[in-house]
Amino acid sequence: MTPAPIIVSAAFGSADFAWLDGLRRAHFPPARNQIAAHLTLFHHLPPSLLDELTAQLGQMTRNVPRPAAAIGKPMLLGRGVAFRVHSDALVALRADLADAFHGVLTPQDRAGWRPHVTIQNKVDPAVAKALHGEIERDPQIARPLSIIGIATYFYRDGPWEPIACHRFAG
Repeated sequence: MTPAPIIVSAAFGSADFAWLDGLRRAHFPPARNQIAAHLTLFHHLPPSLLDELTAQLGQMTRNVPRPAAAIGKPMLLGRGVAFRVHSDALVALRADLADAFHGVLTPQDRAGWRPHVTIQNKVDPAVAKALHGEIERDPQIARPLSIIGIATYFYRDGPWEPIACHRFAG
């Protein structure tokens, strides 16, 4: 099979995944929604890094407690809406990976990281603004977020092809 770029994403606990993915399916245009709800750490790592990345993620997750994380205020993306994600531990893990692979990161992956989960995109700005306002008024949106691991995928111009999920302890 042809080598493909690697995507690195946080893996959610099942209840949080169901909630976030349900929102994404409800608010993302169906024809454009090819992947489930996700929190991307890296958008494009070279496939030649797979063995080294797998080893790094194994060390970073094995016998390590799940990182504390929380859903924050919604972000208006112009043509969509995302939830901010707060997690000092996940930010530190991503920074360590970025240091390890700094020479091969794309400009997008070198840029500052804004952890978020997109639940709507590619809609009319008025539709996005309405959803943002609705979510912003919901007092139950801010909540803990369960991060159970770090997952890797191949990107082949469509749905992501799973490689592995490196689970945290607990």
